[in-house]
Amino acid sequence: TPHKNASLVSSGNMLSRALFSSGRVLAHAHTALKGSRMVPAISPVLRLSPRLYATTSAPATRKNLDDEYEHTTELKPTNQKTAIPCFKIMDQTGTVKPASLDPNLSKDEVTKMYKTMVQLNTMDVIMYDIQRQGRVSFYMTSFGEEATHIGSAAALLPEDMVWGQYREAGVLLYRGFTLDEVMSQCTANQYDTGKGRQMPVHYGSKRLHFQTISSPLSTQIPQAVGSAYTQKLAGSPNISVVYFGEGAASEGDFHAAMNFAATLEAPMIFFCRNNKWAISTPSVEQYRGDGIAGRGPAYGMDTFRVDGNDIWAVYQVTKEARRIAKENNRPVLIEAMTYRVSHHSTSDDSTRYRTIDEVNFWRDNHNPITRLRNYMIKKGWWKEEMDQPLIQESRLAVREALARAEKALKPDIAHIFTDVFDTVPQHLQEQKAELEAHLKLYPEEYPMDHHAKSLSGH
Repeated sequence: TPHKNASLVSSGNMLSRALFSSGRVLAHAHTALKGSRMVPAISPVLRLSPRLYATTSAPATRKNLDDEYEHTTELKPTNQKTAIPCFKIMDQTGTVKPASLDPNLSKDEVTKMYKTMVQLNTMDVIMYDIQRQGRVSFYMTSFGEEATHIGSAAALLPEDMVWGQYREAGVLLYRGFTLDEVMSQCTANQYDTGKGRQMPVHYGSKRLHFQTISSPLSTQIPQAVGSAYTQKLAGSPNISVVYFGEGAASEGDFHAAMNFAATLEAPMIFFCRNNKWAISTPSVEQYRGDGIAGRGPAYGMDTFRVDGNDIWAVYQVTKEARRIAKENNRPVLIEAMTYRVSHHSTSDDSTRYRTIDEVNFWRDNHNPITRLRNYMIKKGWWKEEMDQPLIQESRLAVREALARAEKALKPDIAHIFTDVFDTVPQHLQEQKAELEAHLKLYPEEYPMDHHAKSLSGH
């Protein structure tokens, strides 16, 4: 019996299958309860039928696509050579052209976006350093990609379901994830909502509609399709958004998810952060053809390519993509062109496969934080001398949250056996008893006083 909170426990493809299965069950329930024209009410025996996935507005029979082709007797292959253009409206000086595309958000909203970007950047600097000191086991920074986080997060509704990869901490911060929550997760203390079961930076928040991040690459992509399909069947006002890198788009899960989403007409956004490096593999070795965006039309999706370092371009594209997805009940693909200034993770040394000059060029000439600051200065909302106090304030907030997290106890060891089954089965009860006996037998080897509660009762 799955636990009621199991949706936030990352479980790879098992959750993906569960979501699609739940979508099928909901389809039957929706039909039986509301008399939908989608499918007739049937028995609980699940049958895979094309009609099961038809929308209420679709005709009973579809026209053969062969009838819509333009036939030819010319024997030659077709090669699509026209690239999808990249949407950009703000340059590095903070000038928006044309001015009509400026979203004209309020001073308070723009200031929040800027401060969140600075907070993310400051947090990444400190957390990278403390990992090198051995105080956390792992960390991933987002240097250079801050606009993809904040620009997209600001364009979504707070209740839209987010499926992150592992470099979307800014989306969480923008939604209200606190520094205490970040530090508790990275240090795996008793206040970590994941109860110490995940690697650092594998955040999740039921409160903020952000599904727990999973280490295996791209497993979240088909899961997000199941989430969006369920939202559609339930008549939810929200959509699902899945983030991933261009490297993850080389996985089979990406293609399966794209086809599922297109054929099920799921209201969702596929948001690809093309930061040009999949660990040490450059994007030029990841694909041929027109990048990731070029795949969208092939799957029948509306597609955008956007300058990922232009926060207003990202905001406008995401906002429009969300409108299309919700109003038309169909998926939209976004490819955000950005650059990973940082190493892939603390386990990587990018100087072994790219030059410092390349990194510095992107950091100095395409910095998304600088671009937004220049915009605010032009508006008269910010001054350069305000930056240093903000950075100092951000550093202090991160360090204080980190200190609190490191002083906290570790999670209860008993949580090894919780949150998978609603009722703990016999074999896990036996394993729990065996662990408790082992800990009591070797108390010097396994001190329990630094845990919130131990199996031995300390």
